[in-house]
Amino acid sequence: MKGQAAVVTGGAKGVGRYIAQGLAKEGVRVVIADTDSEPLERTRKELAGMTSDAFSLRVDVTKEDEVKDLMAQAADRFGQIDILVTCAGIVPHFAWGVPKWPRIRDMDKPFWDQVIQTNLGGVFLCTKHVTPYMQKRKSGHIVNMHGGGGEIGACAYVVTKDAVRTFTRFVAEEVREDNICVVCVSPGGSVSFDYSPEEARKNVRGVEALGNRFILAAQADMELSGKLVTLTNGRLTVTDH
Repeated sequence: MKGQAAVVTGGAKGVGRYIAQGLAKEGVRVVIADTDSEPLERTRKELAGMTSDAFSLRVDVTKEDEVKDLMAQAADRFGQIDILVTCAGIVPHFAWGVPKWPRIRDMDKPFWDQVIQTNLGGVFLCTKHVTPYMQKRKSGHIVNMHGGGGEIGACAYVVTKDAVRTFTRFVAEEVREDNICVVCVSPGGSVSFDYSPEEARKNVRGVEALGNRFILAAQADMELSGKLVTLTNGRLTVTDH
């Protein structure tokens, strides 16, 4: 993977940061995009010590002009885009003890819209604007995120993740002739980070439990394109949930 170029949205912290670090350690040049300026700069500095080129951009994935500019700047700087990881999202961290989201009957429409447009709309916009760069080279990997959160209060989140799974399946067929592999990756459960509440860090597995599933997904064979995959015994396997 050394010398390839990747765009990671939601890359400033959490799972996105973990993925960006993993790619950088493999010698991949990385641009991370996020809305949180301080962690964005902190993670950029970390990545700069791991790979030959890394930069960051403040991007709201619900804004098409910002997403289009992200891809253009990445392609201009790296000369190519080989990998897109769509990790930006609004997540209900119920496993951390975070208060549950409202039930649908009590949910404000602006909150619903924000979750849908970030978790699903962001995947659409990033895919739309990265695809032309990958088509020119007749190669590429798009890695989307699945997730659980099946408790009461997680309806909006789960709707987006099931939709992303369906989006992955259909887009995979649209770009198959261009040798672009599109996969949806299940993290296999909740994880905690260094900034998670102490109780969550005690009871929820750490991010290292994700292993190298995202690195493998960014190299997946075309036979896995359109599939929901997870890590089983050190290899990617197709999963139904």
